[in-house]
Formats: sequence, C-alpha cells, structure tokens
Amino acid sequence: MKPEPQFLLQPLRDVDAWVRHFRDAEIPVLSYTAQQIDELALDEDSADVNVLADTINDDPLMTLRLLRHVGSQRRGNQVSAPETVLEALVLIGVCPLFRNFGQMPTVQDWLSDSPEALEGLSHVIVQGHRAASFAQGFAAHRSDPDASVIHEVALLHHFVEMLFWLHAPKLALEIIQRQAAQPGLRTLQAQKEILGIDFRELRLALMKEWRLPELLVQLVDDKQARSPQVRSVLLAVRLARHTTHGWEHPALDDDIRDISELLHLGIEPTRRLLPQLA
Repeated sequence: MKPEPQFLLQPLRDVDAWVRHFRDAEIPVLSYTAQQIDELALDEDSADVNVLADTINDDPLMTLRLLRHVGSQRRGNQVSAPETVLEALVLIGVCPLFRNFGQMPTVQDWLSDSPEALEGLSHVIVQGHRAASFAQGFAAHRSDPDASVIHEVALLHHFVEMLFWLHAPKLALEIIQRQAAQPGLRTLQAQKEILGIDFRELRLALMKEWRLPELLVQLVDDKQARSPQVRSVLLAVRLARHTTHGWEHPALDDDIRDISELLHLGIEPTRRLLPQLA
C-alpha cells in the first residue's frame, strides 16, 4: 500500500528539525518515471543500464531518491561514492534497483488534491532542467571533465523547494504569495520571514545527512563561488530564472557579462551562444 501524504502546516523549529523530518521522508517521482521503471522491471535481465540511467536523469526527484539510497548503503569508513546516476546504477546493480524502487508513489497522485502545489513543483522542475542544460553547456565549453556531475547538480539545485512543495505545500505557497505581495522581496528573505531558515543551509545539511558525494556537496555550496564549477552551476541557475519568460529580463546583461568571463568568451559570442544551450 502506497503512503499517503501528511502535509506540514506550520514551520519546524530550526534547520536540524527540518533535517530530521526530511531524512527519511517519502520522495514521490514523476508518473512517467515510475511507469518506465516498472515496465523495464518486467524483463530485468534485458534491461539496458544506459536507458535506465537516462530515465532517472530526466527526473530530479528520482535522481535524489537514488542518490539518497546509495548514500544510506555506504559503510562508515567508505570515502568515495558514485557521483552520477550511471555510476550509482553500476554500483548497486539493475536488479537490486528494481527490487528497491518498484511501485513508487508518484507526484501526480501525491498532490492530486493540491493543484497549486503540483503547479509550483512543476515550475521548479522545469527550471531545474533549463539550468541543467545551461550548466552542462558551460562545462562542455570549458572542457570540464565533471560536466555530467555539473548537469546533475544544477538539476538538483532547488531540491529543497521540491521537498517543500511535496511535504509542506502551504508553507511553500506562502513564500510565493509573500513575494507577490512585496515586489522586490528576495526569495531567501521570504524564506527566513516565513520559515526562519535559509534553504541553502538546509540543502547542505541534508546532503551531508544523506551522505551524498562530496563533489556534489561542494558544487551546491554558494560559499565556493570562486570555483569555476560552482560558478557554472550558479550562473546556470540564475540564467534559467531570468529567461523563464523570454530573453528580455533587465538582469540579462549582467548574466551575459559574468558568463562571458566564465567561458573566456566575448560578450556578443556569449549572447549568441546562450539561446543555443537552452
């Protein structure tokens, strides 16, 4: 029997309390992902690990679910961990994956009575895919050997927001409404006013709690913004946000300038490149 959602209506005390709440929380996946995995499991001996990896990579929630599972299997003295979905699949094996991830709850069922939450979550996922495309493009231009990891990190950059839409949609909606009522209010400030926490701090705390790969943790740490890899992720996330409704956002000139510096490319070549990466 699939779990039923029990949404939080009030903020928890602090970051540690949120970490405890989300540590073993259910992570529903997109219905297409669940369907594809269940279909592949019908003939698991013939399942192609690359097809399975592509299916999981398309769904940030399934990616997060898999990485959390792999982290939970790490031994206390084990330092290294798979950094990509494909590496994780090779480590645990296709058949064990089907045993552990069959008949998963889906986002569409989980939020069937909360259309606003489903819309909010869908927006974050679309933004994640857009950011991941930009980030991978930046990494490829820089010939970065960790391009696939950078893509993954950009896709997961807002996973805490996803968790809030899934487990505390009322609070997630309050943040959106507060910003709509106060134009110019920064997202981080709205989070602190309503929840008393900063999503960036919770993101790092959860990734460490789940024992996710160290490189992933480093690449989501905004304090490491001087690193070209971290800048690739941050600029990709920023550009994805600013181009959601087209290429006319007033902050785009700043984005293009910063990206041109990252890529060591002129302003106009950068301006021409970005729509291609989208």
